[in-house]
Amino acid sequence: MNRNIFTRHKESMRYIFLNFILLLFISTTFASNTQEFQLKNGLKLIVREDHRAPVVLSSIWYKVGSSYEHNGETGISHMLEHMMFKGTKEFGSGVFNHMVGDSGGDNNANTARDFTVYYETVAPKKLDMTFQLEADRMQHLLLNEKAFQNERKVVMEERRMRVDDDPQSVTYERFNAAAFVNNPYHHPVIGWMTDIEHYTIHDLQNWYHQFYAPNNAVIIVIGDVNADKVYSEVKKYFNNIKPSVIPVLKPRQEIHALGEKDIIVNIPAQLPWLVMGYHVPAHSYTLLLIAQILSGGDSARLSDDLIREHAIAVEADANYSLYHLHGTQFIFSGTPTPKYSVLQLKNAFFDEVKRLHTTLVTQDELNRAKAQLIASRIYQNDSLMKQMFSLGEPEMVGLSWRESDQFAAKIQLVTPEDIRADAQKYFVKNNLTVAELIPK
Repeated sequence: MNRNIFTRHKESMRYIFLNFILLLFISTTFASNTQEFQLKNGLKLIVREDHRAPVVLSSIWYKVGSSYEHNGETGISHMLEHMMFKGTKEFGSGVFNHMVGDSGGDNNANTARDFTVYYETVAPKKLDMTFQLEADRMQHLLLNEKAFQNERKVVMEERRMRVDDDPQSVTYERFNAAAFVNNPYHHPVIGWMTDIEHYTIHDLQNWYHQFYAPNNAVIIVIGDVNADKVYSEVKKYFNNIKPSVIPVLKPRQEIHALGEKDIIVNIPAQLPWLVMGYHVPAHSYTLLLIAQILSGGDSARLSDDLIREHAIAVEADANYSLYHLHGTQFIFSGTPTPKYSVLQLKNAFFDEVKRLHTTLVTQDELNRAKAQLIASRIYQNDSLMKQMFSLGEPEMVGLSWRESDQFAAKIQLVTPEDIRADAQKYFVKNNLTVAELIPK
């Protein structure tokens, strides 16, 4: 072996080993500072003590999102998220935001495919207030017809701004609808406009009573707190809330694809765009590493080959996320340079896929991708918000928050042979959906 190559290989191995040891130490430290509690009504509480700053992030996660919805009610989870700030008998409309803001804190919410989460960042002495507010609206939300009609207009405008007026968002929405035929990810989180226009206040009330219950929720608290004290405060406000019978969702199994699916989106746009995806399973650390090898920074393959060396693309990305309740997509996307067409960019992506099929990733390249992912996970611990999502997302898809503490160990297990095997298994034409945005 060339001495320089041998030296670089040793340095690569040393770098990933040091990162692995560092993440292992940090994960062990955070895991030892994380405790789980269960209330008698089924509510789960996860508390992570982090005393680096006098602040606390409190959140409540509900196991409901767009993947729980069916045709005719798409977007109702997101609509209810908006209505959750319209008040209760005790705390009227807008009072929630004012109380958190007046205390020096801030709050927000997010609806996703598999969950809805509400969170507040406050001083530790105000944590009790957030529990009082969240427990109240878990039970006593007032769903007023007039407020609902006004908020419906807000959501419709949000959809117009985020999707309908954005050519790439329209294309991605149509891509998902084609890729997921009988899969809960078929429709957008915000919902189809026709559904937003037509569901009623009674639909929202039914959705609220079905899914907003202690036995369908997880509270995650991270910050400058004492776990046992937090548990006592949570019991004070939530322990007497009655559990509900949570609906058992009917399984929707994706139908077997019979060939590549191609769609053309021909609308006014400044630039063409391509998105293509392979149907893949959730929770795959091998696929996460493939995405990192392809698109993890300036030294990654797509940047190196398609953007810098051959100038085929203005942008080129590969994306895969771990946590889903259902099968998902490994996504390639990009915009060709003026000298090249969408078809040529598509073929360039296929060349990258063929390379994964036929040639083993080198150990150095794999080590670099592992080191980047591990380093990124280390840096996430500087943010209470990122810690919250790393604990909450696994909980929402049938896993445990402890999954985040096993990240480095599971990344380390992946081999070059695993990379090639998964590429050969999943990156095939019968498993592919392609959407092209062609400016009108």
